Amino acid sequence: MKKITGAQAFIEALRCEGVTHAFGYPGGAVLDIFDAIMDARDIQFILSRHEQGAVHAADGYARASGRVGVCLVTSGPGATNTVTGIATAYMDSIPIVVFTGQVPTHLIGNDAFQEADIVGITRPCTKHNYLVKDVCDLGRVIKEAFYIARTGRPGPVLVDLPKNVMNSTVNFKYPDSVSLDSYCPTYKGHQGQIRRIMGVILKSRRPVIYAGGGVTLADASKELAEFARRLKLPVTTTLMGMGAFPSDDPLSLGMLGMHGTYAANMTVTNSDCLIAVGARFDDRVTGKVDEFAPKARIIHIDIDPTSISKNVKVDLPVVGDCRMVLRGMLAELAGKDAELAEMVSQTEPWRREIGDWKKQQPLKYCKSENIKPQYVIEMIDEIAPDDTIITTEVGQNQMWTAQFYKFNEPRHFLTSGGLGTMGYGFPAAIGAQAAFPGRTVIDIAGDGSIQMNIQELATVVQYNLPVKVMILNNGYLGMVRQWQSLFYKKRYSHTSMAVAPDFVKLAEAYGAKGLRVTRPEDVKDAIREALRIPGPVFVDFVVDPEEDVYPMVPAGAPINNMLLV
Repeated sequence: MKKITGAQAFIEALRCEGVTHAFGYPGGAVLDIFDAIMDARDIQFILSRHEQGAVHAADGYARASGRVGVCLVTSGPGATNTVTGIATAYMDSIPIVVFTGQVPTHLIGNDAFQEADIVGITRPCTKHNYLVKDVCDLGRVIKEAFYIARTGRPGPVLVDLPKNVMNSTVNFKYPDSVSLDSYCPTYKGHQGQIRRIMGVILKSRRPVIYAGGGVTLADASKELAEFARRLKLPVTTTLMGMGAFPSDDPLSLGMLGMHGTYAANMTVTNSDCLIAVGARFDDRVTGKVDEFAPKARIIHIDIDPTSISKNVKVDLPVVGDCRMVLRGMLAELAGKDAELAEMVSQTEPWRREIGDWKKQQPLKYCKSENIKPQYVIEMIDEIAPDDTIITTEVGQNQMWTAQFYKFNEPRHFLTSGGLGTMGYGFPAAIGAQAAFPGRTVIDIAGDGSIQMNIQELATVVQYNLPVKVMILNNGYLGMVRQWQSLFYKKRYSHTSMAVAPDFVKLAEAYGAKGLRVTRPEDVKDAIREALRIPGPVFVDFVVDPEEDVYPMVPAGAPINNMLLV
């Protein structure tokens, strides 16, 4: 067996894991790896312009494709610049593996040049992390890293690679399997518990499904749709669950929670049986916990046992993979046609009441001579191809997208949910576009958040990635301004973005195309033109500066206490 360097072994390990794309930024501690990358023609390395952008790109790649995203950066500041991206992936359970360079092992702890204890720094925001001290351990560690990242409740794993380990030599053989005695995710739900759950559901009269991002992560969307349609159960989704159930299905209630629909929030509040599938009862969903679904028996299906009763006490938990548990629940319907028919008949008044809520308070906005951001979202939805992947930044642009864009397939909506990371959407779009070069990828942004990682314009131009960025430019940090307007007597402390770049000129300075739209009647043509242009495009929509996101549940209030348009 021929000896190879640790850097060459690293490339071989990526090949064995089926990696075709990686994102990152070079530096001294990883020069051996970057030298080996020169010979790795089967792995496309995309050079970001900031390490945070590289992690978000790997994250977007993972969310869009369902595969593990890969990021490679250097030591010290290169490693610490990844932390926000890692925390973003951790909060949303996204499978990525982040490789960081490190100073030689004999210098660790000596405050060497560009040394940082990235293992210690990221311990709270990774699913697991490693410091490789011996090149002989490299194959095992990488194998375990990918396995841990994608199995169970997915999440980010960090592997720290000292420079001397990378230039050491080894007789390299990649392991065929992983053996981790302390890590054994439960996939198959307890059949007795599934049977009890189905008994409760079939006897309910005001049931509702509350679906989260776990449905998408488990590739359980088809099973969820079949289950909901057979039992005629209304379905509401979290922000992370958008697309897990088709938005245009008559049973869909849209998103629930702080900026959820009136129908969704009223349905959950008045239900007698809440079926939570792959959701974690986030505070933006529950509002005042004591008054969340107060009349309901709560069923919770989740692969992560630590999520059960963590935020809201549940009555009937099932630990297991969402797809496998839903299949088990569907199997329990065999031979129960009479019970099913009775339930569907008995729940008809409930569905009529929900229909009334939909008609009473649909999502709406007041049109004016200014461009309304909601209108821009509606037109993007109308014009963009059905397989378009939408990413967003964080804030009003994110909420309007969740409300007014119709997501009918999973993995078409990529956004930072748990951490709420401004600057996420643009680099995430880069990752999605790399995964699917033939599909349309659109980042819906605000003029504040797009500036967080705007340097990645150079990346899309260098690699000719035709990402379209639609900026809802209102001259403010819009969501913060909205809170100041409602709760701080319109004292707009440091939320004005009056001094901002000319996004058209900025795009052109990087070699991309820039468009500006100031009139509602020009919105459609601008979107069509942006989609016709073969390369990256920035479209600057100058929108109503004081438009707010409604409905809105004030912080600490129950979710049926909504501020409406």
